[in-house]
Amino acid sequence: MDAALAGDQQAYERLVDKYQRALYFHILKMVRNRDVVDDLVQEAFMKAFDCLGSYNKQYAFSTWIYRIATNHSIDYLRKKKLSTLSIDEPVQGKDGEMNMELPDETTQTDMEIIRKQRRTMVREAVESLPEKYRVVVRMRHMEEKSYEEIAEELELPLGTVKAHIFRARELLNRNLKQKLAAY
Repeated sequence: MDAALAGDQQAYERLVDKYQRALYFHILKMVRNRDVVDDLVQEAFMKAFDCLGSYNKQYAFSTWIYRIATNHSIDYLRKKKLSTLSIDEPVQGKDGEMNMELPDETTQTDMEIIRKQRRTMVREAVESLPEKYRVVVRMRHMEEKSYEEIAEELELPLGTVKAHIFRARELLNRNLKQKLAAY
């Protein structure tokens, strides 16, 4: 430290080498932004070396440099502090005080719950159909195939496909009415 006080450049370098890593982690705990920490460490050393004349030899250099780094980091954080707005306090506007209301986007509306219940009921009703009706309903309403495509794929007459879909819809209608009546 005496050599650094006397202006020895190599003494400065040795002090930097000795404390740089420790100061890096010390500042990182406060700032939590690795992109900024290197700059703050260098700036802390620059402040320390600019103020070497005020260093008191009664105290350890490490204590002094840590205090400079801490104060410099606190100053940085104060400058970077974002202006905040309380959502609990009224806001003063041109028309007087206003309370802030924020929508709760985490909850579901009743309509979404009802839609989910309906989808589940329809899915269960389709699954309860006999196989020959379940297949044509899926192809027609879920895969959106035409009557002709269904007939061709299943190798059935077109009239049979139409009849199966008609009967499947009747069964679904009856099944869903019974379920709704139970609610």
